[in-house]
Amino acid sequence: MNMTVSNVMAPPAPKRLEEMRLPLVMMRDIVLKTMFRKNVDLVTDLARAICLPVPVTQELVDLGRTQKLIEATGTLHANAAGEMGYQLTDSGKARALDALSQSEYYGAMPVPLPVYAEQVERQSIRNIQITRDQLTGAMGHLILPDELLDHLGPAVSAGRSILMYGPPGNGKSSISNGIRDAMGDKIYIPRAIEYAGQVITVYDPIVHTAAEEQEDDPTCLRRTSGRYDTRYVYCERPTVITGGELTLNMLDLVYNPTARTYQAPLQLKSTGGIFIVDDLGRQTEPPQSLVNRWIVPLEESRDILALQSGEKFEVPFDTLVIFSTNFHPNEIFDRAALRRIFFKIKVDGPNQEDFLKIFAMVAKKKGVPLDQDALVHLLKVKYAEIGHEYANYQPVFLIDQIKAVCEFEGIPYQMSPELIDRAWANMFVKQEKIVH
Repeated sequence: MNMTVSNVMAPPAPKRLEEMRLPLVMMRDIVLKTMFRKNVDLVTDLARAICLPVPVTQELVDLGRTQKLIEATGTLHANAAGEMGYQLTDSGKARALDALSQSEYYGAMPVPLPVYAEQVERQSIRNIQITRDQLTGAMGHLILPDELLDHLGPAVSAGRSILMYGPPGNGKSSISNGIRDAMGDKIYIPRAIEYAGQVITVYDPIVHTAAEEQEDDPTCLRRTSGRYDTRYVYCERPTVITGGELTLNMLDLVYNPTARTYQAPLQLKSTGGIFIVDDLGRQTEPPQSLVNRWIVPLEESRDILALQSGEKFEVPFDTLVIFSTNFHPNEIFDRAALRRIFFKIKVDGPNQEDFLKIFAMVAKKKGVPLDQDALVHLLKVKYAEIGHEYANYQPVFLIDQIKAVCEFEGIPYQMSPELIDRAWANMFVKQEKIVH
């Protein structure tokens, strides 16, 4: 049975300041910096800005008042709650500026690393069980042999690591995306996490797709933010796709010297989801080096990151890693590395029957009527020239070429042996000597 949204337990919102498990000075300073930068003066607005419940935010405001950093304005605002306004004292402004010089971070209160680790466990990728129907449904646009799904299903459900290999143009990237689509549920991504007083931003709108939610209404008796900790964003399971541009330093924390904060590396942003390394073997780093970097995370479900100071610490590693390559695994890995990748799946080109199914499906979708003489010519003459080696990309390529020729000649979309020949000529480049 597939994991549904309700199976992912939401992170509970803290009810009191003592539940926060963050340094008190850090929380107070984030409140001061947020009030200074965003110019908020109501507790409800401040609560929304720092993503904490109103009672906890009020405790932090009261802490600032006892330290003479925040003062009441003496004005009751004309909202439904008749709220008291607050502002920074001169000492509060000085402290806010001093805190900003140490770290520009303000806004959402970070989640302590151990608290985040508990949430990762609750929504682990390894809790997902995907059925054959779900996988075939997500791959609906692809025609895949049953034996490929026989291998893929258990690999995805295990949530470990997959190496897909085989000749180019047979849909390894499309299959990776189909795996992502098959998951279908949602998880909670922290806006930022905290370790040793350092803030690491995690939520990234480029990587994470937030689910639509109702906007909180502070006048509501039952506020939706009370349901879960709004320091998290409710998102689709993330997918990070990298290709030839992937380097080892992209898997390290990124330090911003101006803001004095860290940004999570790609694999941490993909926690609870999928990390796809496409075109393995095309990176500047040797494939063996890339896989060596993943050995501890893949085997022990934990990754090791380092701060600017050199201090190392552990973060959860809960990601389905999919390596995709056009090389044979034995060409790019030694046995030790191969042993650490849990599933190796060969993705071959289609047989003739599946090729014809794909060709007919693409032709119908693109509005090009099939022609028996053209198909016979394609299979008996053209594919005979290359030993009947079919690839999944070829139907789209050939039919797009035929359409382009028809448009140029000013004739309706059609198929003929002659048009097949013209399309075929662009699919392969003949080996010939070029005279300079």
